[in-house]
Amino acid sequence: MLEHLHLDPADPAVQAIDRRSAAGNARVPADWRWLAAAAARVLQPGPLPAGTQRPWPAWNETPAPLVLGVAGAQGSGKTTLAAQLERTLAAAGASVAACSLDDFYLSRARRNELAAAVHPLLATRGVPGTHDVAHLESVIQALGRPGTVAVPRFDKAADDPLPPARWRQVQAPVDVLVLEGWCLGAEPEEPGTLQAPVNALEAEEDADGHWRRYVNDALAGPYAALWQRLHGLIFLQVPDLRAVLRWRTEQEQALPRTRRMNEAQLRRFIAHYERVTRAMLTTLPRRAQWVAGLDDAAPAWRLCG
Repeated sequence: MLEHLHLDPADPAVQAIDRRSAAGNARVPADWRWLAAAAARVLQPGPLPAGTQRPWPAWNETPAPLVLGVAGAQGSGKTTLAAQLERTLAAAGASVAACSLDDFYLSRARRNELAAAVHPLLATRGVPGTHDVAHLESVIQALGRPGTVAVPRFDKAADDPLPPARWRQVQAPVDVLVLEGWCLGAEPEEPGTLQAPVNALEAEEDADGHWRRYVNDALAGPYAALWQRLHGLIFLQVPDLRAVLRWRTEQEQALPRTRRMNEAQLRRFIAHYERVTRAMLTTLPRRAQWVAGLDDAAPAWRLCG
């Protein structure tokens, strides 16, 4: 597997990182561990084996924190990989924190204000325009300075941020921030492509295209500025949108019955993300430094670069 990343699987440094990070985490699939170990190896300061090139700077070669992004559609495993990267980078000697773009969703009250002022579909969290990008920017900046940084957490069951007393406290500065999010790196579309709806949600609930133009404008504005913060990007490439629905359904089944969406609700929810997801499947394989193609049956890795 690591041959695709231009690293030797027998590299003692990679193996040592993997052994240390795997302690107590036997349930983490080997492919996930190897990908995280490879990422940690190329982020470590110091020389790499002959012929190996860094896809990103080492963590001491950029002002703190180095921001490593993990992008991928719903159900692709971003959260699992980000947690493993956090463990593995710590095992490699980095001071590291991981957080999710999801934890910066606007509150339900603020989204309802957007829904009333701009478009009703903005009441549903998820699409660009429903995150507090300015707050995330301030957290990234704070993680580069000495002090304790409060990183928010979002309660998806309540559809609201947790109270600040329950936020994660991170001791800064950190060398690396692992930032995961479904739309990381997404680019705005050309205006002409927004005219035709991609699904029934857009056709029936956004007939004039106002909602999708708002989302597109957000991608062109504050989100584009946020993506400039990324020093590296790993893209988890789903095989198709049918797999997204299946994997997201499997995740839903793990929730208590009273918190699960039924199939119709889940299909409608995923439809909010479809346009941007389709565009990312076209554009991100060219932009991300590492692309991990997910096997339709697993999900498991099929490393593409």
